[in-house]
This record gives sequence, C-alpha cells and structure tokens, in this order.
Amino acid sequence: MLDDISSTPQGFTAEAPRVPSPAPLIDPFQRAISYLRISVTDRCDLRCAYCMSEHMEFLPKRDLLTLEELDRLCGVFIARGVRKLRITGGEPLVRRDIMHLFRRLSRHLESGALEELTLTTNGTQLTRYADELASLGVRRINVSLDTLDPQKFRAITRRGDLPVVLDGIAAARAAGMKVKINAVALRDVNADEIPDMIAWAHGLGMDLTLIEVMPLGEIEADRTDQFLPLSVARQRLESRYTLTPLPDRTGGPARYVRVEETGGKLGFITPLTHNFCESCNRVRLTCTGQLYLCLGQEDSADLRAVLRASPDDAVLAAAVVEAITRKPKGHDFVIERQRKAAVPRHMSVTGG
Repeated sequence: MLDDISSTPQGFTAEAPRVPSPAPLIDPFQRAISYLRISVTDRCDLRCAYCMSEHMEFLPKRDLLTLEELDRLCGVFIARGVRKLRITGGEPLVRRDIMHLFRRLSRHLESGALEELTLTTNGTQLTRYADELASLGVRRINVSLDTLDPQKFRAITRRGDLPVVLDGIAAARAAGMKVKINAVALRDVNADEIPDMIAWAHGLGMDLTLIEVMPLGEIEADRTDQFLPLSVARQRLESRYTLTPLPDRTGGPARYVRVEETGGKLGFITPLTHNFCESCNRVRLTCTGQLYLCLGQEDSADLRAVLRASPDDAVLAAAVVEAITRKPKGHDFVIERQRKAAVPRHMSVTGG
C-alpha cells in the first residue's frame, strides 16, 4: 500500500491553501472604511484667505512622517480593505521628493489591491509633474480653483498667478488625466462668477464642484463674511440652467446634478447646510501621523507613535482597527458670527 498517493484527481493541480484576508475596517455605524486621504505636508505655496492665515507657522520638518513611513501606513490600510488613496496637503506637490511616494504607492495599483490613487492640488506644480503622475497610474485629479479672474485669484490666494494654474490644468489634461475643479463659493467674491466657471469647466469636459466655506482653523477674517449657502447659489443657477439630480454616490459629501444646457456635471458640498455623514467611508491621515476619524471632530489616533515604536505591521494594524471603533456618526460644523473656528486645526493640516 502506498501511503503517499495524492488525493488530488489526475489532471488537476492541488491549490495552495488560501490565507484569509484581514477583516475590512467597519466603524460603529456599519460603514466600511474604503477611502484614505493622506496629507503629506501642511505647507503650501499659496495662502488662500479662507484656508490659511497670511503668515502661517508651519510644522517643523522633524515632526512629519517620512515618505517611507507614509508608504508603510498606506500599505496597512490597503491590507484592511482601503481601495482608494487621495494624496493631499497643504499643497502635496511642494513636498520634496514627493514622486518617490507616488512611485511606491503605484505598486498597489499594479497588483490590483488598490483601485485608485488620486490627488488634490492647487495646480501650481502640474506642468512639472503631470506626465509622471499619469505614467504612475493617476487617472484623475482635483484642482482647487475659485475664480477665472487674475486679479481676484491674486487677492484670494494672496500670491498666486492664475496663468500658472491654467497651464497646469492643460498639462494634466494633455497627459490624459481627468480633471475636476473644486471651487469654494465666497459671498461678494466669486458668487457672480459661478455660471462662467460652469461654462468654462464643462466646455473643457471637466466636472465642477462647489464647496461651502468650512470653519477650520483661525484666520484673520470672519468666515460669516465669506459664507455663501449653496442653497442660495443653487436657486440662482436654477433661474438660468436646468439642473437634473444624479444618483451618483461615492460615500463622499458631494451631491451631483447634470446641467442640461452644458451636459456637464455639477457637485455641491454643503457641510454647513446639509449633513453628509450618513454614508461616510473615509478617514484622514495627517503628515504627522494623526488619524482623524472625522473632518469636523477633534478625536484622533496617534499612529506615528505606534509606527515608530514597532516594526510589526500587525501592531500598527491593531491601532488602526481600534481607532476606527471611535469614528463618530457625524460632524459638528456650525458657522457663527465670531472668529473662533469650529475646529482649531487648519484645513492644510488635516488635508483638503
């Protein structure tokens, strides 16, 4: 009798035992966390008046995670079911050697573990980086742009040149990336320009999303002077355009319509006038390794300490899982007639 005869039928190959995948990240409200936004720097080459103080004090470079540490953290999240990464800042493309991180992360696209690697940028560095980003699998990007008027652009950003950004957008489109424009609606600044921005963006095949001012971080101005409810902006647009609601849902804050006269898509992000939290599938990692579970809450987990205390990814993954158990149901954004921000950290720290 032969004891070593295989039980596998002739003509078939025995499969290797399957290693079970780690359980996905599920928060207390049964929302699967599949989207991670990573701020790689709090620095920016612009100083947008609704986002930053004019004389910002940035974090010491020693406090920032290295690119290798950011790569390791992203790998842990991807192993637990995160399928989309968005690189943000500050302005992410001003970080030294940032393309090294994109090159490292692109391996997850090649393996199929990651569905999308994308970027939010102010556009100032796109002429330099667009071709390489596209070659590494970045298929679409968001560009923050609030006006098409050069003087207004300089006033809003306190130092920017509009043609540089427009050239960057052109470079991204030429490289084959799909571009979406994000515009913050500012009362008495660009409110009357929204129809022109719609026509421009849709004319170039780009979606446009309008965003309400968010009360993040102390700035010189009173944000109530900047705040334009998008319910008001939408009513004005409906007197000119036919807006057809779309069922598009990404787990994110935007609600979309199709502008019938242009054929393009228009999004509305209304953190102050509409609670968009019920389907939230995302968390935010700062450049210092703080994991924020909600943009509008202060609770966070210090992953930098865990990461630097142990080389074991299982320990890091356990810290991530524990943090997700504290993800709140929703934010507490409110805007009031006062300078105090709802959340003290600036948007550039958390990631746009």
